[in-house]
Amino acid sequence: MGFAHGSPRRVPGLRRAELATLAGISVEFVVLLEQGRVATPSAQVCSALTRALHLTDDEHAHLLRMAGHAADPSRVPRTIPGSLYRMADQLAGNPLAIYDATWQLLHWNPRFAATFGDPTVRGVGDRNVLVWQFLGELPRLRQTAAERVAFEESLVADLRATTRGYPDDPDLAALVSRLNLGPRFCELWSGRAVGGHQSAHKLVQHPDVGDIAVNSDILNTQDTNLRLVEYTPQPGTEARSKLEFLAAIGVQRMSPQG
Repeated sequence: MGFAHGSPRRVPGLRRAELATLAGISVEFVVLLEQGRVATPSAQVCSALTRALHLTDDEHAHLLRMAGHAADPSRVPRTIPGSLYRMADQLAGNPLAIYDATWQLLHWNPRFAATFGDPTVRGVGDRNVLVWQFLGELPRLRQTAAERVAFEESLVADLRATTRGYPDDPDLAALVSRLNLGPRFCELWSGRAVGGHQSAHKLVQHPDVGDIAVNSDILNTQDTNLRLVEYTPQPGTEARSKLEFLAAIGVQRMSPQG
């Protein structure tokens, strides 16, 4: 499990403090769970425990059901299965992120945060690629006019396909209503195009190391409609060395603050 033990144990398994560390929760919360004093632990806590205990996907699903989080087929899936976490761990040498079918950011690794900026500076509701593109600013990406048009058309067509699959999801309906406040989204949405968002070349504008040319490759999961996006350096550029440098310094900034 990643812990070295200096002496034999009377009882096999993780200690409370070790489980808490691996799951990213407090020891006190682990005690409450053991005592049955947490009525409905969140789906995020269940997922964290799944990773810490190396549960299978079936065991993860059972844990979610026991905690009262049975999947609703009418809602966009947002629970990341353990198998996808394990795949993300194997790809941890590059920036990567996991999104749901509405392009809501659910999970990212440290290299993603170091490259694109720390997502936690935004509220959960604002961690969405469509919100960034149409109502704000896409973090650290430079797009030509043609690239912007193609990217926006692809995103909107993909979201249209998602609404066909989950027509009764209230969160999805609320997202579309919010995006319709943007004239460009409203224009594209009225076109009613349906499609999928594809992999692409991207140019990241980093404030400390300059431009980073990457390829974004998208893996779509069949059962949950989650999207794992990995960003790999474009061959023939300095992107690899820049990404390695950012991995070493993390999200800290080198340049002075104004």
